[in-house]
Amino acid sequence: MRKITLMAVIAVCVAFAAANAYGETYAEKLGWKPTDKVLIWHVDDAGMCHEANVGTIKAMEEGMATSCSIMMPCPWVSEYVHHVADKPEVDYGVHLTLTSEWDNHRWGPLAGKPNAPTLVDEEGCMWDSVELVVKNADADEIEKEIRAQIDRALTMGLKPSHLDSHMGTLFADQRFAERYIKVGIELGIPILVAGGHLTHVARENGDVMEAAKMLSAIAWQAGLPVLDDIHTDGYGWKTYEEKKAKTIEFLRTMKPGVTEFIMHCTEPGDTFQYISSSGPTRKADLELMLDPEVKKVVEEEGIILTTWRELKRRRDQVKE
Repeated sequence: MRKITLMAVIAVCVAFAAANAYGETYAEKLGWKPTDKVLIWHVDDAGMCHEANVGTIKAMEEGMATSCSIMMPCPWVSEYVHHVADKPEVDYGVHLTLTSEWDNHRWGPLAGKPNAPTLVDEEGCMWDSVELVVKNADADEIEKEIRAQIDRALTMGLKPSHLDSHMGTLFADQRFAERYIKVGIELGIPILVAGGHLTHVARENGDVMEAAKMLSAIAWQAGLPVLDDIHTDGYGWKTYEEKKAKTIEFLRTMKPGVTEFIMHCTEPGDTFQYISSSGPTRKADLELMLDPEVKKVVEEEGIILTTWRELKRRRDQVKE
C-alpha cells in the first residue's frame, strides 16, 4: 500500500489541477467512445436498516441498479454483508458515514468515542447534520473514523469497489476532502469524485466545480477512475410521477461521459415510519428501478450501464 502524506496530496493538487483535459470525457479516457453515455445507477444507505437492505437487494437483483454503498456503523450491516458474501460480482462500496441524522435510529463512530471525541454529540452518537460535523470535527479524527469503517468492511470479508460520502460530509470541508482522497489513494480504492462536464454538480457554483476538477485530477493521476458527473437531485423529488418524469428527462438529455445517478431504494415496512418520514420517496426510487418504461428509455437512448468494478478494471488498463 502506498503511503500518502497530506503535503503530498496538496502538492499533487497544485501539480495536476490543470492536467484534466476539459474537452475529453473521463469515459473516453476509460476506453469508451466520445459519444458514449455511460451510467451507474447507484443505491445509497445499504446497512442502515432492514428495509434499506431489502430495497437495495431488490433494486440490484430485480431492477436496473448496478451499484450500492454500505453504511458500516449502522446496525443492519451484517444482514447485507451476509447476503453478498458469496456474490463477488456485486458492486458495493463503503458509504463513509459521519452523521447520524435520525431522531430514534442512531449510531456512533466505529473508532469509538475515546478515540474520536469531536465526532460525537451529547448522546455519544455522530452529529445529526453536516454543519455540526464541519463545526466540531477534527480532521485527524475524521481520517481515523474513515479508516475504521473501511477496516470493518475488510474484516467482514468485503472487497469494496469504491468509497463515497454519506450526505456529502467529506466534501463539505477541504480538510475532510484531503483525508478522503488520501486514504482512497493509499488503499487503491476508487473514490466518488467527478471532474468532467459536471452538468449536475454545482451548476451555479464555480468554486465547487473547480474544487471537484482538482480532486478528480489528483485521483486520476494516482491511478483511480473518475466520473464526469454525479446526479443527486432525485432525493428531492417526492412523488413517483415526478421522479419518473424527471428521470426520463435526465436520460433523454444525458451528456456523453460517465455519470452516477444516486438513489435511496427502500422497501418501507411497518417500523420505517419511526425511523424517517422519507419512506415514500425511497419507495419511489425502488419502483423507478423496476419500471419497464424507464428501462425502455435507457435502451432507446443507447445508455451503457456500468459499475465501479468495471471503472477500476478499465482504469488499470489505461497507459499514461
